[in-house]
Amino acid sequence: MDIQKVALITGANRGIGFETAKQLAQQGVTVVLAARQLAAAEQAAALLTGEGFKAHALQLDVTSAQDRTAAAAYLSERFGKLDILVNNAGVAPADSQSLSIGKTIDTSAEEFELIFNTNFFSIVYLTRELLPLLKKSGAGRVVNVSSILGSLTIHAQENSPIAGFQVLSYDAAKAALNMFTIHLARELEGTGIKVNSAHPGWVKTELGGLDAAPMEIIDGAKTSVALALLGEEGSTGRFVHLDQELPW
Repeated sequence: MDIQKVALITGANRGIGFETAKQLAQQGVTVVLAARQLAAAEQAAALLTGEGFKAHALQLDVTSAQDRTAAAAYLSERFGKLDILVNNAGVAPADSQSLSIGKTIDTSAEEFELIFNTNFFSIVYLTRELLPLLKKSGAGRVVNVSSILGSLTIHAQENSPIAGFQVLSYDAAKAALNMFTIHLARELEGTGIKVNSAHPGWVKTELGGLDAAPMEIIDGAKTSVALALLGEEGSTGRFVHLDQELPW
């Protein structure tokens, strides 16, 4: 059996997800690039295999129970384990691509359901599905791609630097994801599995804004990659941006 580390990255066909897969592959990790559409995953994986990396494509709509079960079966049959899970897939409200529209009390039920289903519930369910495979790794790593917008502490600060980015559905889902990180990390203490939340930064992506965002995609992936490759002495149950710990 191949003893090389195996990583699954969701939403890996473009943006930070693809760059995360690429940087992990550059570190010798076998990467499985997951996307809602198989063709998109295959196209992204082909870019990496064309550079000589070990990359595989997987159709995985994280909101689909059938796809989640199929993903676990594929990884079990193909690799027999999973070393790294990067929960990168996520969405923003359709009318707030810049995440700067405040409409707290008017947030629709449809928006809450879309955002929480993709950005929180599906991550919990997928992680649960893949946990048996992570436990077969000598050093499993779970990286939940969160956002500084999920920090209650920073939102509550006087003159908060993120005061202009109040989108209740998105921010609350990321806060919930951070709570999942805290709880799961605590439950998995002693297993060798480390669970952390990553804030990529404000990155030039379709979600973050191609013009306004100050960070390049190559830098936006660095936090997830570092957390995915943490050594035995690395932290767990933390909220991190690059080498800085953020408040919950």
